[in-house]
Amino acid sequence: MSDAAQPTAAEVRAAAEAVKTALDRHLAAVESRSGDEDPAVYEAFNQLAAAAEAYDELLYDRYDEVTPFEIPSAGDAPPYTGPEEPSAVSVLIRRDYAVAEPQRLRAHAQRIEAADDEGGEVSGTVHGALGLLFGEFEPDEIASRHAEFGLEEGDSTLWVTASDEPAEPGEWLEAPFDQVDSQQVICRFDVSAVFDDEDLDDDGDDDLEELPALVLDEDEALEPLDADR
Repeated sequence: MSDAAQPTAAEVRAAAEAVKTALDRHLAAVESRSGDEDPAVYEAFNQLAAAAEAYDELLYDRYDEVTPFEIPSAGDAPPYTGPEEPSAVSVLIRRDYAVAEPQRLRAHAQRIEAADDEGGEVSGTVHGALGLLFGEFEPDEIASRHAEFGLEEGDSTLWVTASDEPAEPGEWLEAPFDQVDSQQVICRFDVSAVFDDEDLDDDGDDDLEELPALVLDEDEALEPLDADR
C-alpha cells in the first residue's frame, strides 16, 4: 500500500474509540438481556465485530500491526439454539480429495485385490479403485496417507451438532446429510488452502520465498511407486 493510500493516525484513533464504544454497548446489552436469545445482545455483538474488524484493518494499514483477538462474524457463527445439555451429538465430516495420480491409486487397489485373493478387475477403473481403497482403510488413515494413495487433499470440515435424543436406528441413513440445522452446531473445524494463502499474504515476501522448497518436498513424497513395490 502506498503512503498516499494509508489511513491517518487520527482515523486509526477514531476506529479504536469506536471499538471501546462498541464494547461498552455489548456489555450493557449483556447485563440487561432478557434471555439467552436477546436480539439486543446479538445486535451489539455484530456491532462489536464490525468495529473490531475495521480497527484491525486500519491498524495494519497504518502501522503494520494487528490486534491479539478475533471476533467471528455473525455469518460465520450463527447463534446456537440447541439444548443447553445435549443428550446426543452428531459428527459430520466432509473431506475433499483430487485424484492426482490415478496410476498410483490403481496400484494400491491391485494390491488390495491380490491380498484378498479376488479374481475381479475392479481396480482397473478409478471409481473401482476408490471403492476398494475406502473399503480397506479407515477414513482417518486415508486422510493421513492420502499422498501415498495418489490423492491430493482439498478442503475439509468437521461439524459437531447437538440433539435432545439419539436418532432411531436407520432413521437418517437414506439422507444422512440433509436437514442440518446450522444453529444446532456446537463447534466446527475447517481446513482449506484459502487460509494458507491468507497467511502467506499477511506474512509478506519473505515467506513466499520459502514456498518452492515446500513444494519440492511434497513432490518428492509423491513420486510414482516402482512396479515391484
